[in-house]
Amino acid sequence: MDSRTLERRLRENPVVIVPVGALEAHGPHLPLGADQIQAESTAEALAGRIGALIAPTLPYGSCASTRPFPGTVNLSIGALSRLVRELLEELARSGVRRALVLSGHAAQGHMAALREGAEEAVRAVPALRVVVLSDYDFVYELRGKLSPATDGHGGLLETSRVLAMSPGTVGTERPRVEYRYSRFQVGDPTVAEWPESVIGDTGPATAELGQRVQAHVLDRLEATVRELLPAA
Repeated sequence: MDSRTLERRLRENPVVIVPVGALEAHGPHLPLGADQIQAESTAEALAGRIGALIAPTLPYGSCASTRPFPGTVNLSIGALSRLVRELLEELARSGVRRALVLSGHAAQGHMAALREGAEEAVRAVPALRVVVLSDYDFVYELRGKLSPATDGHGGLLETSRVLAMSPGTVGTERPRVEYRYSRFQVGDPTVAEWPESVIGDTGPATAELGQRVQAHVLDRLEATVRELLPAA
C-alpha cells in the first residue's frame, strides 16, 4: 500500500493488526517460524471479517525457554517492549487510532513485554486504543476438549493448526514428549526435563482438527475485537 492510499484508509479509522511471531524451535516436525505463520494467517482471516489493515509482521520475540534448541532467537523483554512501544507510537503518528497486537507466540515474558510496550504507547498517545493478545489465549480454551489438558508448545493443537495453514512446512515426524519442568522453577529446562521443544503427543494431529481450532480462534477474536475496539 502506498502512502496516500494509507492516508485515505486511515480516515475510516480501521483496526490495524500488528502480527507478532517468534523464531524458535518447535520440535523436529514444525518450522522455526511456526508462530509467524500462525499470526499472519490468523491476521489475514480476521482482517477479512472486520475490514482491518495488517501491518508488517514482527518476526522475533522473547523465547527464553527454547533458547537451548538450535534456531531459536531470543529478544530480551526490555528490547521487545521498547520495539513495540516505538512501533505503536509511530503508527499513531500516521493516524492509527485502533490497534490489535496479535501474537502467535504466547510465552509469559513475551506477552508481558508486548503489554508493557503497548501500555507505554497508550500513555504517550491517549487517543490510541490497543488490544494485546495471543491467538493461543483462545487455542488453549480447547485443551481438555479437542486435546489432552496437558497439550502445549508444538503439540497436538499447534501441529494441527500449522497443518491446516501451511502443510508444506510440516515434517513427517510426530514426536511425543512429556514435559517435566515446573512453572515455579527458575532457569531453562534441562534436557531431562524437556528432551525436545514440544509438549504433548503430536501423533493424532490433522489439518481437519487444525481447521476446527482455527474456526474457534477466529470467532473468539472477532468477538473480542468488536467489543474492545469499537469504531466509535
